[in-house]
Amino acid sequence: MQPLENGQKTLASDAQRCRAAIRLGTHTGPTAGLAPGCVQANLMILPQDLANEFLLFCQRNPKPCPLLAVTEAGQATVPSMGESIDVRQDVPKYRVWRDGKLASEPSSLMDLWRDDLVTFLIGCSFSFEEALLVDGIDVRHISQSTNVPMYRTNIATNGTKRLHGPLVVSMRPMPAADAIRAIQITSRFPSVHGAPVHLGDPTLIGIRDINRPDYGDPVTIHEGEIPVFWACGVTPQSIIQTVKPEFSITHAPGHMLITDISNARLASF
Repeated sequence: MQPLENGQKTLASDAQRCRAAIRLGTHTGPTAGLAPGCVQANLMILPQDLANEFLLFCQRNPKPCPLLAVTEAGQATVPSMGESIDVRQDVPKYRVWRDGKLASEPSSLMDLWRDDLVTFLIGCSFSFEEALLVDGIDVRHISQSTNVPMYRTNIATNGTKRLHGPLVVSMRPMPAADAIRAIQITSRFPSVHGAPVHLGDPTLIGIRDINRPDYGDPVTIHEGEIPVFWACGVTPQSIIQTVKPEFSITHAPGHMLITDISNARLASF
């Protein structure tokens, strides 16, 4: 990894402090708004016998699963994203899945770690939210101090032989003028889901009740606002629930891995 300049060093220090608080258990909640400027990542951890196929799945589905990094089997560190990262203990809440069912939500994987586990770091929309806020666009779940609302849709992912299931989207309500600007802004961040996949009527993508998200928390939608939907890194969890692999681990929705990488490095201009 190239040497960090002063601004990047400050960001990395903020990220490291947040990860230290998570390891100590002094921060246990969602990570939206923590370490501003730093890339946050979704996690998918699979046994090696499924890892190559999941890599193919990500290549076929770059909107919900934009890959930031992939580890070797059994490797808990991710030096390219932060020298002190340990994927076993740097996420506030994990989800352990057995046969497609949620088995537990531990705060550490130290007792569960295996030498055959491969970790995938997937881009997170929290990165482009910083750019939205800088432009003066209200990000409702941040202003209301809640978790982002996420929904399973009727949009099928591009599956592989063993991996398939519905797309999950995250939603942010905003006036039409802000929605147009948000499309322009987030299009510059293909590494963290890019432009929205839908805006307007949620029933058109299979969402029956916008006030009852499948993951996260509902947020207020003011009169005159429209819901705007982005592909979401929780999509692998819908894949797990659909195909029911014997064992897998993810982050809990909204509880991300904070990296030392700056969001600005992900923007394409």
